[in-house]
Amino acid sequence: MAPKQITRKVSRNPELIRGIGKYSRSQMYHKRGIWAIKAKNGGVFPRHDPTPKPETPAQKPPKFYPADDVKKPLLNKHKPKITKLRASVTPGTVLILLAGRFKGKRVVFLKQLPSGLLLVTGPFKINGVPLRRVNQSYVIATSTKVDVSAVNVDKFDDKYFSKESQQKKKKGEGEFFEAEKEEKSVLPQQKKDDQKTVDSALVKAIESVPDLKSYLGARFSLKAGVKPHELVF
Repeated sequence: MAPKQITRKVSRNPELIRGIGKYSRSQMYHKRGIWAIKAKNGGVFPRHDPTPKPETPAQKPPKFYPADDVKKPLLNKHKPKITKLRASVTPGTVLILLAGRFKGKRVVFLKQLPSGLLLVTGPFKINGVPLRRVNQSYVIATSTKVDVSAVNVDKFDDKYFSKESQQKKKKGEGEFFEAEKEEKSVLPQQKKDDQKTVDSALVKAIESVPDLKSYLGARFSLKAGVKPHELVF
């Protein structure tokens, strides 16, 4: 069989230079006979209606109702917002806690966790506040700063502070009336060591600044002579 011959389409408007044709737009309008096509159709181009799509057969409703209610999953369009850190809160800033167990205590801000919570510490050796997470809505930033460049906090994240879920044992009828105290949860030794590691580096930086150790150890109170202008909102 002879190979098929490829017929190339020749343009009616040859190019003089690349992008510039020999005839203008109005000349090609008459040359292609577009005016005659419009004249046949009342001055407009003929338009063809789109081909209709094949109709899908109607589905019959089920004869019986389902025995159980079928729960449809709800669409969760809520996107978690990344909590923006206040400009006054930077690593090393001394914060004042406004709520919780350690209300009124001064703590040192270390870093912001992926959840948006702040990682702070007293340190524990000075005022008894351990490594913990706090919401920045419940803290006041002060103008006092601590050098935290020597403190390594890379290992601390939200998973570090999550509690392990334990299955509760069902108590019998006799055990229910017994007045035995439940065993208190014991802090793992690893977390105790982590606290000591952070405190050792932080206490050195605090002791190098005069009166900073006593400042962190004192509880916040305007009656105790704390100057309001030190607070940064």
